[in-house]
Amino acid sequence: MNELRSTIESAWDNRDLLKQEETQAAIREVIGLIDVGQLRVAEPTESGIWQVNNWVKKAVVLYFPIQKMETIEVGPFEFHDKIPLKRNYAEKGVRVVPHAIARHGSFIEKGAILMPSYVNVGAWVGSGTMVDTWATVGSCGQIGRNVHLSGGVGIGGVLEPLQATPTIIEDNCFIGSRSIIVEGVIIRKESVVGAGVTITKSTRIIDVTGSEPIILRGEVPERSVVIPGSYTKEFPAGNYNVNCALIIGKRKESTDKKVSLNAALRDYDVSV
Repeated sequence: MNELRSTIESAWDNRDLLKQEETQAAIREVIGLIDVGQLRVAEPTESGIWQVNNWVKKAVVLYFPIQKMETIEVGPFEFHDKIPLKRNYAEKGVRVVPHAIARHGSFIEKGAILMPSYVNVGAWVGSGTMVDTWATVGSCGQIGRNVHLSGGVGIGGVLEPLQATPTIIEDNCFIGSRSIIVEGVIIRKESVVGAGVTITKSTRIIDVTGSEPIILRGEVPERSVVIPGSYTKEFPAGNYNVNCALIIGKRKESTDKKVSLNAALRDYDVSV
């Protein structure tokens, strides 16, 4: 692994090395390891901090320039792209509904379900997770186990800048329809994000459960129940409402996550 890392780092600093067969082989080996779940762009540590493996992200970026455009035919459908599609889903134990697409170099764990959706290269999708209709998991997005990405959810891809953390949805989260989570935002485990919530690194995430608002950015705490909101901001042309995300409560700790989720949706009247 150290040899692979050294080769990738050298090629990142000197793109002329991409012409060498050994460099291309190293890049493809890294992509292959991501594809089968033996390498991850980011992984959680015991302390709960996510470790980003930047050299793996670099390999994903370098994969594009060494690949040639090819025609891919699937029955009557035709694609023209550089990166092949994942295959052998039955062997992997993954349910894939037409027209779900996952690129080679993404990892879909056994027991996941892909409705007509899209999973990009470098992504990791955990067991028991459903990527619902027209949801997208961007490049290097990390989706935990037993997550539901509802219809039309957009999980942003983050390849560059290389120091940026990929967008991360931890285990047992529910992300409501048409929500957009981008720019390396982290949704901590067991959180419920209501329909239509947009969260970027600069979005105010306002906890309104106490007597005074608490403003966060870039991370939704564990078991939070989140809905779309707005606040008034002064501009030279006047005062206007700006979108934000409101934490309106906490999902109760429960061994039965489905019961806990249903209770949270009902108690807080969250649209999903």
